[in-house]
Amino acid sequence: MSVATTVPVARNRLVLALLVGLFFMWGFTTVLVDLLIPRLKSLFELSYFQAMFVQFGFFAAYFLVSLPAGGFVARYGYRMGVIAGLAVMAIGCFLFVPAADYRVYGLFVLALFVLASGITILQVAANPLVVLMGSAQTAASRLTLAQAFNSLGTTLAPVVGAVSILSLDVLPVHQVQALTDAQLEDYRSLSADLARQPFIVIGLMLILVAMVFVSKRVPVDAVSSHAAIGPDTGSYRGALQHRNLKLGVGAIFVYVGAEVTIGSFLVNYFVEEAVAGMSASQAASLVSLYWGGAMVGRFIGAGLMRSVSPSVLLAVSAGMAILMVLLTIVIGGPLSVWTILAVGLFNAIGFPTIFSLSIAGLGRDTAHGSGILCMSIVGGAVIPVIAGAIADETSIAVAFFLPVLCYGYIVFFALSVLRSDRR
Repeated sequence: MSVATTVPVARNRLVLALLVGLFFMWGFTTVLVDLLIPRLKSLFELSYFQAMFVQFGFFAAYFLVSLPAGGFVARYGYRMGVIAGLAVMAIGCFLFVPAADYRVYGLFVLALFVLASGITILQVAANPLVVLMGSAQTAASRLTLAQAFNSLGTTLAPVVGAVSILSLDVLPVHQVQALTDAQLEDYRSLSADLARQPFIVIGLMLILVAMVFVSKRVPVDAVSSHAAIGPDTGSYRGALQHRNLKLGVGAIFVYVGAEVTIGSFLVNYFVEEAVAGMSASQAASLVSLYWGGAMVGRFIGAGLMRSVSPSVLLAVSAGMAILMVLLTIVIGGPLSVWTILAVGLFNAIGFPTIFSLSIAGLGRDTAHGSGILCMSIVGGAVIPVIAGAIADETSIAVAFFLPVLCYGYIVFFALSVLRSDRR
């Protein structure tokens, strides 16, 4: 049976509920990484360029792990892909313990790489699984709805991060350098401890969820059996014969890059005196509005896509994101806090819509297509680093021009898909 075979949602409600929980967990974890950036920047006295290597270490995993993950899922099925992803994520979370104990920046980056490797495997398995659990006509709407719960996790994470990772005020680098040796040791010790605490809790939760998926009482095998297993499970070459997939690779790359760049800069942007002059914890609390906007937008988008073409909605949303970022750059000051936060609302349908439009019609090449698309999430590693270098030389506001270009490509992708659908 082809991997593109769909499974009636009514027969797999428990599977869908568990998948929604996974979307929530990896969204929650991913945004905690954004909150680590100001903490690690201060702890290790980093420039913006150096600090953005937190995101590089995290999102580089998508580039390196996605293709092997796609092959693994095609061979062993979606259920085993989910279990493997959860296990690797847990290992990454527990690596924060030695990273904090030894206070080595490289160990933090390694822990993030392993954590992201697990999320990558999970994404490769879970995204197409949601797409396949119903009719092709409602695939974009269904994945957008599942991604809304991912956004619920990204909305709650800044609140948790504000009272954990950022509960100790983040000192600017010049203030850290002015501390006495005893004060510096205390500051670094407490900062490192705060950086690891939430990840230990998440690691324990991931183990529990993995145990649920391992249990024979969970009927996930009914779904994973619809993945063809063996040598005839499609190929990467076959997947790349599809034009929408090839264009979608670029769209996912720039979408994730733009979203992560903005999310990573928000705390540092809001604390600037010329913008809002907030404390780090106040700024972190506001970040939840950025991701909360994405959550609200995905619930709205899931409903709208029942009657509006997903590609049309994607083009309009990306166009509005461009407008909000440009207003942020031009206006500046306290008002720009709200215009940049509004980008989250228009980001909302980006990833799930691009993903579902890109893998539509791949048939037995679906798992491999998913691996290729997830590999392009490496945009979250590349684009923030470039933006960090721009911010070091100019300002964060100027660095926001990079996401404008990214959203421009997404408009192009959406219109290209729309034209091909009308032929």
